[in-house]
Amino acid sequence: MYLDKIIQSHRESASHDQRNLDDLVEQARVLPAARGFGERLVRDSRNQLCVIAEIKRKSPSKGVLHEGLDAARIAAMYEQGGASCLSVLTDALFFGGSVEDLQSARANTALPVIRKDFTVSEYDVVDARLMGADCVLLIAAALSDDELARFFDLATHIGLDVLVETHDENELERALNIGASIVGVNQRDLITFEVDHARAERMVALIPPTVVRVAESGVRDLHDARRLRDAGYDAVLVGESIVTAIDPTAAVRDLMVV
Repeated sequence: MYLDKIIQSHRESASHDQRNLDDLVEQARVLPAARGFGERLVRDSRNQLCVIAEIKRKSPSKGVLHEGLDAARIAAMYEQGGASCLSVLTDALFFGGSVEDLQSARANTALPVIRKDFTVSEYDVVDARLMGADCVLLIAAALSDDELARFFDLATHIGLDVLVETHDENELERALNIGASIVGVNQRDLITFEVDHARAERMVALIPPTVVRVAESGVRDLHDARRLRDAGYDAVLVGESIVTAIDPTAAVRDLMVV
């Protein structure tokens, strides 16, 4: 059970964090304004299906995806291909990511960046802002109602956008109850890591049109992208199929649905 193992590891690490949270929050609040992850998706989705292009070195289910990945180079190629935003894995143990990957990718593009990680504490939220992210991921399946609401409010307080990831109708209801304005539907089951392509189509009708709708995982080609656009999604978050492509720029461009 991948998710349980990953979350347990992150909670164990978070339990040892002795930093002063109030000081960190104040540091975050005086940073320059973030790039506007949600604003970019709203703007671009008026004319096309947005691509949130992911920088991902490996995964627990597939192993190494891109040996020797250069985050700055890949980010620039994604931007050239027309990506609206970047997603960068910062989990080191399970996905081979790093804070340096996020900072390097963001420094070499003008795109907003989401920190793709397993947020389990207030420290994780603030660290996302301090490392330079414009948006933070909250996975409903990994958090209690109280945690989901507290982390969402804190992120908003320090100037971060929030993508709330859901997997079923109950999690979607929880996301909407806290006021989420960007909601992801992950087609991948985080317990088995199998992809269910019908999941996104089933759930999109339950997401209000005022909310940015993002389909995650299992997007392989233009056919998948077009199906999700037709279903009502504003954006797709894509990792494996583009990070393993011979030409990442073309791979991103090939997902663009007008």
